[in-house]
Amino acid sequence: MGEQKITTPKSDSNDASHLCRKLKSIGPDAFRNTVLKKVKLAETVTLLEVEAPLIAAAGRPGQFIVVRPNEYAERIPLTISNTDKEAGTITIIFQEVGRTTRELGLVEEGDCLPDLAGPLGTPTEIENYGRAVCVGGGVGIAFLRPIVAALRDAGNHVTTILGARDKSLLILEEEMRLISNDLLVTTDNGSHGVKGFVTDALKNILDSDKPVNIVFAIGPMPMMRAISQLTKPYGVKTIVSLDPIMIDGTGMCGGCRVTVGGATKFTCVDGPDFDGHEVDWDELRSRKLAYAEEEKIALERMGGGK
Repeated sequence: MGEQKITTPKSDSNDASHLCRKLKSIGPDAFRNTVLKKVKLAETVTLLEVEAPLIAAAGRPGQFIVVRPNEYAERIPLTISNTDKEAGTITIIFQEVGRTTRELGLVEEGDCLPDLAGPLGTPTEIENYGRAVCVGGGVGIAFLRPIVAALRDAGNHVTTILGARDKSLLILEEEMRLISNDLLVTTDNGSHGVKGFVTDALKNILDSDKPVNIVFAIGPMPMMRAISQLTKPYGVKTIVSLDPIMIDGTGMCGGCRVTVGGATKFTCVDGPDFDGHEVDWDELRSRKLAYAEEEKIALERMGGGK
């Protein structure tokens, strides 16, 4: 389908810039979800720094927010990549893969987000485990960032492994290098770092004479599943961050349910962190594909389908 101009309903309330000015005129504290900074990290990956003082004050590693980019968009969950309590800001990093993330990518500096709720979810359990290996793939690197920093602050020796299909898709390399004790980079095609997959790098570490006490993995579902399968024979606890379909974000709708250790869990309130060795990966994959056709149609209507 040919590229078409992206259109949205003609309404003053749908114009993010106009909406921001209108609501701020009510009072300085009436609406504070202003986008202060926008950076393109890769072709389809964008960073937004948003004014959200209450979320910034309460947010902890592993938690997420639910956001709507405009009044006509659906609600989507995004993990908080960074918080600045003094500045009262949060950073979210997202990849444009569906209609709503593409709409969020149209937001510019100075615009306001009409709906922003959080922090949601259970924070990542941070303690001094000893030696921790943190594996990030694709945009999952952004979600791993606060966890790596917190583990390092807790006294862990943190080895970070970053992976991407190509160098152009790798994000936050230097930032992650600064907060890690060791950093390894892999690319599928060998365009940067070591050619291969993150599982190859992790296996080399697991086979070394230095014990690994825990592994954290965030990235595409196939990557997290492969890492969980790799670490299980070694008996190394592996924590993954799941991202099933989510609507409510507070445990009311049940859309984000997953099976972990034979029991039903809600990702929004029981997670998003779970033991990767106990996740029913086949069920999770099936549930994530439930609305694949509808998502394709929504993109095509927006002019972004292929």
